[in-house]
Amino acid sequence: MARKHSKHGPYEEPQLEEEDVPATVAPCWLCGRVLGKTIVWHHPVPKSRGGRDVVPMHPICQQTLVANFTNSELQRHAMDVEALLANPAVRKFVDWVAKKDPDFTATITKKQR
Repeated sequence: MARKHSKHGPYEEPQLEEEDVPATVAPCWLCGRVLGKTIVWHHPVPKSRGGRDVVPMHPICQQTLVANFTNSELQRHAMDVEALLANPAVRKFVDWVAKKDPDFTATITKKQR
């Protein structure tokens, strides 16, 4: 069987310089702040409820959503961030975290059910 490329040929992968790659900085889906080193890909509609779309979020923002909403509630709100922000606990969190560093982490208190 013939080889696709010779063993000793000049075949090389093209190298991209760092200038050629655009640095895209996506905002967090919930709070709108610039993302830090750690990015969580969150399913706005939970996978258990048929959700396929993912959005980038801070880990602390994702933990807040999980702590304050059930899967059924997240399914009802789907991709509507404004409906999530209508919850007083989430609005208070977003206002508080707005002044924090993108890599800020803290423990999240669970919702009293």
